[in-house]
Amino acid sequence: MSIEKLLPRHRDLYYGGAWHRPEGGYADSFCPSTGENLGPCAVASHADVDAAVRAAHEAYGSWRRTAPGERATVLRRIAQVMREHREELAMIDAIDCGNPVSALMHDVDIATQLIDYFAGLVYELRGSTIPMGEGVIDMTVREPYGVCARIVAYNHPMMFTASRLAAAVAAGNTVIMKPPVQAPLSAYRLMELIDGIAPPGVINVLSGGTECGQALVDHPLVPKVTLIGSIATGKAISRGAAEHLKHVSLELGGKNALVVYPDADLERAIKGAVAGMCFTWCGQACSSTTRLFVHESVYDQVVQGVLEGVRAYRPGLPTDKATTMGAIVSREQYDKIMHYIELGKQEGARLAAGGKHPDGAGLADGYFIEPTVFTDVTMDMRIAREEIFGPVLSILKWSDEDEMFDQVNSLEYGLAAGVYTTRLDTAHRAAGRFEAGYVWVNNAAKHFFPAPFGGYKQSGNNREESFEELVSYTQLKNVYITL
Repeated sequence: MSIEKLLPRHRDLYYGGAWHRPEGGYADSFCPSTGENLGPCAVASHADVDAAVRAAHEAYGSWRRTAPGERATVLRRIAQVMREHREELAMIDAIDCGNPVSALMHDVDIATQLIDYFAGLVYELRGSTIPMGEGVIDMTVREPYGVCARIVAYNHPMMFTASRLAAAVAAGNTVIMKPPVQAPLSAYRLMELIDGIAPPGVINVLSGGTECGQALVDHPLVPKVTLIGSIATGKAISRGAAEHLKHVSLELGGKNALVVYPDADLERAIKGAVAGMCFTWCGQACSSTTRLFVHESVYDQVVQGVLEGVRAYRPGLPTDKATTMGAIVSREQYDKIMHYIELGKQEGARLAAGGKHPDGAGLADGYFIEPTVFTDVTMDMRIAREEIFGPVLSILKWSDEDEMFDQVNSLEYGLAAGVYTTRLDTAHRAAGRFEAGYVWVNNAAKHFFPAPFGGYKQSGNNREESFEELVSYTQLKNVYITL
């Protein structure tokens, strides 16, 4: 099937149960693996955002009063439609964002699992009663906020767009999803597929850039804004939201550490270090363990194993189901990653693998980078301190545990961390010392539903993929009744 037949027919803004041509115009989207122009996509202006918010606000009045079981039914129907179009949705993302289609089908699975999970929790948004004495009943109830804006990242376009609407809708809110500007096409196709399942205005999609995002943050009828993205963008949203005292939930970047102790099962640790880098996604994953701290007694053995392990990842066309590693999402991100690779060499790290554009057939026009490994890295180097969001692993040597944890925790990031050890006391000690919101022991980079995912420090302020996410879309009201 040709690319044209796979891509969505609608490229406009979807709100109020209908498609609308944008006042903000259109901008072309490009395939990161071939450079091919994928056609125009809507760019929402302030006026477009205002119209969409007002439609969502009008729908909220009735949706919040819809019975929880009916809201759950809507979500389950959405999940079922997505399952029926699993490969199609994954292929659109592969074309538009550059990740391998085989991995993106798993993304659709994750999204549908989360939608079903939140559909099953609608009756758990309970309040409580507080004893006040005879003649009085005091109780709390959880109520939705209203119109919630969700701004999502480009590394999992379909998964984030679909799964992140679920908790808000389950709780009785209406949502405006802002898909990534680099890869909005799967969001359009999702709305084509689920059009009419939810009442008009409950689920809305606005594509666009900074103006669209800023208008959502500024709009007085949007009480809650959430972001999956960079620290810089999170700070900008927080500053804008502070003017209106909006509720803000942020899942931001990471520079995650993976620590290998001398007693670790080294075969297992090496596999975890390679898998933890998320090379399939070109390292474009917030949970990638991009800093590998290896004890000096096993350093050479682990480095050798990692270098052998990365050979399994060969950049290829994302639409090929045999591809194990895709393309970088955009030219801008490609250039940023290549700049960091040059910085690593200039700062004295040893480039042990990769670091260049691959020579494979059909890859010349795409934004491909080989899996890259630096050894002899120290914490004064920028490649060890700054989030690259690319296929670049930094391996550091350690001997003193206290000094190692000082280095692990020295950054503004605190999203995730992991440790490989066969000693239970070491595992508990390490888990307690990591300044991170999500910790793996003898594992790396995986998410386990419904375990709450989110970061410490500047890596975020919320927890998602869990009951905590659902609760975060409600506000608590107390009701005091004199009988």
